[in-house]
Amino acid sequence: MNPNPKPAPEPKRAQEQVPATGPEEGAEPYDATPFLPKRGRLPAHRRAAADCRGCPLHREASGTVFGRGAPDARLMLVGEQPGDHEDREGVAFVGPAGRLLTRALRDAGIDEEEVYVTNAVKHFKFTRDETRKRRIHKAPSLRETLACRPWLAAELRLVSPDLVVTLGATAGRALLGPSFRVGADRGVPRPAPDPGEDGGKGREPALPEGVQVLATVHPSAVLRARDADRERMYAGLVADLRTAAETLRSL
Repeated sequence: MNPNPKPAPEPKRAQEQVPATGPEEGAEPYDATPFLPKRGRLPAHRRAAADCRGCPLHREASGTVFGRGAPDARLMLVGEQPGDHEDREGVAFVGPAGRLLTRALRDAGIDEEEVYVTNAVKHFKFTRDETRKRRIHKAPSLRETLACRPWLAAELRLVSPDLVVTLGATAGRALLGPSFRVGADRGVPRPAPDPGEDGGKGREPALPEGVQVLATVHPSAVLRARDADRERMYAGLVADLRTAAETLRSL
């Protein structure tokens, strides 16, 4: 790995706890669908998303963080949710994890200007430390992830990528279903799954027809790794992104 200075660590993240089943039993589902525009391209959806109240996460977050990048990108990267930096700036992947992702894309030979990046959830979910000054990442629940699914579905439809790379467990489960596991499913491109698999739980909307999906770790997992493991994990992320680049060339 290049001897670049280590990126500044992200705020401490609470351990991810994403249910492996459907929404909470008996709970009224959250839904962003009423806030989507009836027509329009990405700019119209970005404007509409700023007023989304589809789940309670909007109450504490600074604002909606919509996707960014090439509107006709062949490669879309889907992460979990905005972090502290993204929430404050209103732009996806601009914090420490975003900077590491930019470096990994470059090392994998991928031009970031030709990529579209977004998150499964568009608002920052967090808790506060004892001083109430630091905001600590908290993983979104499946109920919250499903609420935001219409925005992700719209981005997938409008961008219509050839390949989607999921970054981390939440993004993987949002698109590949509740049985997804990063360790077992990463690094291998595969056709979009049938939305009826896994009993249909959490599978709608289906990915665009013909799209390939490749899973890898979230860049924040590399940042959180111990010094002894960080280089190995970074190399694995780059290797998966190189596979993504090779897959695009073959399509």
